[in-house]
Amino acid sequence: MRKKETRDRSNQAGFTLIELMVVIVIIGILAAIVVPRMVGASDEAKVTAARAQISSFRTALDMYRLQIGSYPSTSEGLEALISNETGRNFLDQDAIPLDPWNNPYEYTSPGPQGHDYEIVSRGANRSPGGTGYDADIYSWDLQGRLSN
Repeated sequence: MRKKETRDRSNQAGFTLIELMVVIVIIGILAAIVVPRMVGASDEAKVTAARAQISSFRTALDMYRLQIGSYPSTSEGLEALISNETGRNFLDQDAIPLDPWNNPYEYTSPGPQGHDYEIVSRGANRSPGGTGYDADIYSWDLQGRLSN
């Protein structure tokens, strides 16, 4: 009698192949729904982070101009915010951060659009132009909308 009880318990102890397949299919469906949403949220977060960093640069550049009398030249670049004739660090960082796509921000003074300066992040595609998450982010248009 004990052998039969042991055999019955062993048959009920594990999952069947069908049960495991159902669980795997459910996990696959959930992943197919959740992952694309997470990717979109990540791209949006990078755009928001680039705009926030450019806004921080703008504030630091205004403080720089008040202390030094002019904005840094194109050749001095954003580096002038941390290394300049006053010895003051206007960013409170040891280095100029890269944009969220790990590229340097482009700084031009005076800016080509007639502004005192221009700071640009080239977006996800890392090249001029683009739409959606590939669009350039300009210091003079931080409220720009994504065109998907």
